[in-house]
Amino acid sequence: MIPFPKDFEKNVLNDPFLDNALLSALDSNSPTSVRLNPKKTLPNLEFSEKIPWCSDGFYLEKRPVFTLDPLFHAGCYYPQEAGSMVLDQVIRQLNLPASPRVLDLCAAPGGKSTLIATFLEGNGLLVANEFIHSRAMVLKENLTKWGVSNVLVTNNKPSDFRQLPHFFDVIVADAPCSGEGMFRKDPVSRNEWTQKNVEMCAIRQQQIIGDVWEALAPGGFLIYSTCTLNELENESNVIHIAKEFDAEIIHFEVDESFVKGRNGIGYYAIPGKTKSEGFFIAVIRKPDAPRQMLKKTSFNEWKDFKDLSPIENWCKIENQAFFHWKDFILSIPKNNNEDFVQLLSSRLYVIKAGITIASVIGKKLIPSEELALSNLVHYREESIELSLYQSLQYLKGETFTLNSNKGYKLVNFRDEPLGWINHLGNRFNNLYPKEWRIRMKIN
Repeated sequence: MIPFPKDFEKNVLNDPFLDNALLSALDSNSPTSVRLNPKKTLPNLEFSEKIPWCSDGFYLEKRPVFTLDPLFHAGCYYPQEAGSMVLDQVIRQLNLPASPRVLDLCAAPGGKSTLIATFLEGNGLLVANEFIHSRAMVLKENLTKWGVSNVLVTNNKPSDFRQLPHFFDVIVADAPCSGEGMFRKDPVSRNEWTQKNVEMCAIRQQQIIGDVWEALAPGGFLIYSTCTLNELENESNVIHIAKEFDAEIIHFEVDESFVKGRNGIGYYAIPGKTKSEGFFIAVIRKPDAPRQMLKKTSFNEWKDFKDLSPIENWCKIENQAFFHWKDFILSIPKNNNEDFVQLLSSRLYVIKAGITIASVIGKKLIPSEELALSNLVHYREESIELSLYQSLQYLKGETFTLNSNKGYKLVNFRDEPLGWINHLGNRFNNLYPKEWRIRMKIN
């Protein structure tokens, strides 16, 4: 095992809030946990026990090879650290509007975003943002597989959201940090830790919150979290934010295995005390003030897509609005129409909006992978059930003998859609996205 940095070990032993037991716990085995997608098929995983603070969270007996489970690729569950799932317990205690607007500011790879999407249950709006483009593409993939339509994925700096003053009812900021809470799961990260980096992270976290604060609505909630354990990046930053913006640190309740933070601020999942990696969470409420109205705008590139007959066999159309945008047909919930247009009219870099139903090539429509994995797909009459091995072949981008008549067909595993093929009669074209394909051996 890679040794702890000497300064980190010294900090832990000199901090009355932590103790030597933490160091022992960080050298033990990590628990494996997943959160289920309540709208999709229940996977065949070896559950050991339920996670008390998240209704869809479970510990596993052992860590499987997720890559070789088609239901993982279908978005039926998400591997996530148990401690961070406490967001489910926290966000349900907040006094929110019936259809809240939520920004997950530092969202990749998507654990908290998929949790928030489940919490919203199709109501309101989730904007999942990631500044680093490669990570934003992973975020887009994971939210696509989760299958909800009231989501936008953006690739922006926190300061870019200043153009949306008072827009969001909740901002979740899982701030980049020194990662002390992950020393067990990722021992190599111990080599990257320095006290100077802790101090730099604390300053950066303050800057991130300062950059996005204007986008939080009066009376709205900032949920601040990290996966580190020191006071400087956690309680001290919460106090700084509250003083800087004349905001209120909010009290909330979580499972008894979490530890109340220093000076009673926030809560920790502490390895050895909580069955999780290290995690900190706190809530700050912005002062009430008159809500600033955004200027009404229109988006010239959006055109109503009124002829639904080409997609009626593929897609549920109730309570959805359809638009022809660029070379795509998009679907968004009707009750979110104005919010989506507002965001797409802004200068944000949007890489996913609602559900892409189809690509438009000339006069031809090609069904989208987003549709196949979404809660809108209903083209099941001629869908094709695949075996486990065939499913993995499909996910690798391979073709094989498959009897069917011609046309676009859904392929399923355990009746859960994986994607589309275009059957040509004697063979088929595999339409699974190239960038998502399995690369490991499946034999």
